[in-house]
Amino acid sequence: MEVFALVGPSGTGKSHRAYLLATQLQVDLIIDDGLLIRDGKILGGLSAKREASKLAAIRRAIFTYPEHAHQAREILQQLSPRRVLILGTSSGMACKIAATLELPPPTRVIPIQEVASEAEIDRALRVRHEEGTHVIPAPTLEVRKSFSGYLVNPLRLILRGQPVAVEKSLVRPTWSSLGRFFISDRVVRDIAQHAAAAVPGVSRVRRVTMQSWPNGVVLHLGLVLVYGNGLRSVLEEVQHSVKDRVEYMTALNVLQVNLVAHRVAAG
Repeated sequence: MEVFALVGPSGTGKSHRAYLLATQLQVDLIIDDGLLIRDGKILGGLSAKREASKLAAIRRAIFTYPEHAHQAREILQQLSPRRVLILGTSSGMACKIAATLELPPPTRVIPIQEVASEAEIDRALRVRHEEGTHVIPAPTLEVRKSFSGYLVNPLRLILRGQPVAVEKSLVRPTWSSLGRFFISDRVVRDIAQHAAAAVPGVSRVRRVTMQSWPNGVVLHLGLVLVYGNGLRSVLEEVQHSVKDRVEYMTALNVLQVNLVAHRVAAG
């Protein structure tokens, strides 16, 4: 197994450049901020960007937590990648990650200055300072699985010689210098209630409750339906409407929309 390291201070654009560099080096697996990523898919690990503080994020990124490190080692053993790219703020950090995950030390350490111009690095630092966003080298649909409730936006990069765009994702960690944000349960319930009530065939929404999980939410709605409509079709439309509207307005992953039709009312 051959290990490479891409190093540079935080916010200089390492994650933004990771996919292109991995393609050039024919790397099978990228290790970035606690995540193991291959071909744009998050195979395992936990992102440092989910941590509540910068110190906890650093500890997560270097696989300090035993269960996190054990899971990553198991994935590496199963995959047996030929080439691995580790992202870190320094060669020392990259070597520490390699040692923790029982990988060989990096045979080549690549400073960010080798793959990005001074202007590009300055622009990346300015965006980090002004917007507080971080890049994850994986598509948005993939990232949202483990970033429920975070602001995740797509970032497309056209690679030379490739006919398609490579999608990466922008997230804003909770420890961002721009401050914390949250979405109250009441807001989510109100959005779900409004979406359900707008479906033809729903007379009114009696109640909405919500269960929160690390990877998303489960919604439970009690409905009164209008007589004369197809029960199954109305309930299916409510499920789709509630899921789409809540996910669009909150960035939360809606894992389930459970419905109970309590009674049928006259139109």
